[in-house]
Formats: sequence, C-alpha cells, structure tokens
Amino acid sequence: MTVNGAQQSAEVEPRLLLVHFLRETLGLTGTHVGCDTSNCGACTVHLNGEAIKSCTLLAAQADGAEIKTIEGMGQEGALHPLQEAFWEHHGLQCGYCTPGMIMASADLLERNPKPNEEEVREALAGNLCRCTGYHNIVKAVIAASETTA
Repeated sequence: MTVNGAQQSAEVEPRLLLVHFLRETLGLTGTHVGCDTSNCGACTVHLNGEAIKSCTLLAAQADGAEIKTIEGMGQEGALHPLQEAFWEHHGLQCGYCTPGMIMASADLLERNPKPNEEEVREALAGNLCRCTGYHNIVKAVIAASETTA
C-alpha cells in the first residue's frame, strides 16, 4: 500500500486491523485507537480518498490502496489549513479526537468545499469528542473552508 505518499510493504497477520498496522508496524501514532467498535472516529484515515474508520478494516484489505493519515496532512513547518484552523479556533482540548476530526473534515471539504454549520455537524456525527462540545470544531472547519476557497 501507499501511506502518505510512500510505498509500504509488510507481512501481517490476517486479523491485524489497519489502525494497528499504521500505529505499530509503521509507527504512525497520530491515528488513535479510541473504541475498537467504530463508534468514536479517532482512527479515521483516508482510504483511496475517502474517510474510513481504520478500526473496521483489516490491514490486508488495504493491500494496494492509498492511505493518508494525519501525518500526511501537513508538511514540516507548514500546517494543513484544517490543522491551522483547529489551532486558531480552539477546536481541540485534550487532542485525542483531533486527528480523526481533521481527517473527517478534510473528506467533507473535498466533497463540499463550502459547507454550512448543519453540513459540518452531520459530516462529523461519526466522530466523538468528550471535551469541546463541538462548537469550536465546527467553527474551525468553516474557517478552513473559507481559507481553502
């Protein structure tokens, strides 16, 4: 598979989840394990350009796929506009859900570059945050949509 633009190859156990492959085999620990039941969205990554919960997919099922994780969003010294907006608009507190929120938000903005508040809230409904109450997360996504236009 290709992960964040780099070709990756490894033998894995058939039962290894993609989230564990990313974290344990590749050392990409920005993708978080929150629930292992696909309820929280902390493990959200992009698979072939679409947001998925990596705790619901076996690593072997991603054979030949293109994966993007939170580590692939920005560049050294340059945050992605969503990362910048989360920082500027206080869209995070503990930060545990933040990578998944950003990955889900990036998927939304790819499909809908100018979402309204209701569309942002609907798109993030599968990602849980126990700290922020979502208001600043929604503000951050809308702000990012205004800077990427």
